[in-house]
Amino acid sequence: MTRRLPPLNALRAFESAARLGSFSAAAEALHVTHGAISRQIQQLEEWLGVPLFERHGRRVTLNDAGQAYLPAVQAAFDGIAGATEQLTVRRQGRRLRINATPTLAMHWLLPRLTRFQLRYPGVELRLATSDAVINNQNADFDIAIRRSQEHWRGFVAHAFLAERELPVCSPALLKRLPIASAADLARHTLLHSETRPVAWERWLAAAGVPTLQPTATQHFDHYYLALQAAIDGLGVTLGPLPVIEDELASGKLVAPLTGPEVAVKGYCWVVPQSLVGDELVSAFCAWLEEEAAGSE
Repeated sequence: MTRRLPPLNALRAFESAARLGSFSAAAEALHVTHGAISRQIQQLEEWLGVPLFERHGRRVTLNDAGQAYLPAVQAAFDGIAGATEQLTVRRQGRRLRINATPTLAMHWLLPRLTRFQLRYPGVELRLATSDAVINNQNADFDIAIRRSQEHWRGFVAHAFLAERELPVCSPALLKRLPIASAADLARHTLLHSETRPVAWERWLAAAGVPTLQPTATQHFDHYYLALQAAIDGLGVTLGPLPVIEDELASGKLVAPLTGPEVAVKGYCWVVPQSLVGDELVSAFCAWLEEEAAGSE
């Protein structure tokens, strides 16, 4: 059966212009002229027999038909790109691109990656850190790791690591200012992270001291900075278990209280739909679940 397909260059121009919201931006991204983009989109609209954009001077927006058409076009391009990546990488030597949240990457994933590399010595691992929202425009990864399990269009996600929070600090700080109960935290500086803004409020409520007033507070834009500040003795932070199990085992951090351990959003792996059947991607996801089972 012969497929009835519109001109592929015109489809590419449409996807770029729709995603960027501008013919000029699409022209720059595709290294062609504004006129070429305009002609290709006109050609596509004539071929389809329906307009896809509303023109407002030099600005363009998708009409209802364009909005309905765009997801299918993007999914098709994503599938072609994924298949091409798999084919070319097999010829060049396999590379696996991992994109993980900074705290998990630094405290849990990096210390374990050697075990994966020993199991798959021919694989080149490329690790990037980010906690950006996942979408088709920034999916420059084979596997991402994010907190919580959401529905990302065009991706498959699966939870693999649960997380609990418990106060932690340096041994030196604990020796100077002992913590025998949650109420003793009033004598300490509590370290906060902007990425987990209600963490202390949630934990103090669970511990039965919701109105506790600490000696001072310090705020950091990332969670891993609050953890490092705790290691350096600047105060007490909420440590994610089992993510910081190595720091606890080494004595860099101590957990003076046995509870409550407050359950929070865990972690999931996220894979583009086009890579779901990939053997190496599946192997890495299975390895994550194996490592997580050994941590919990």
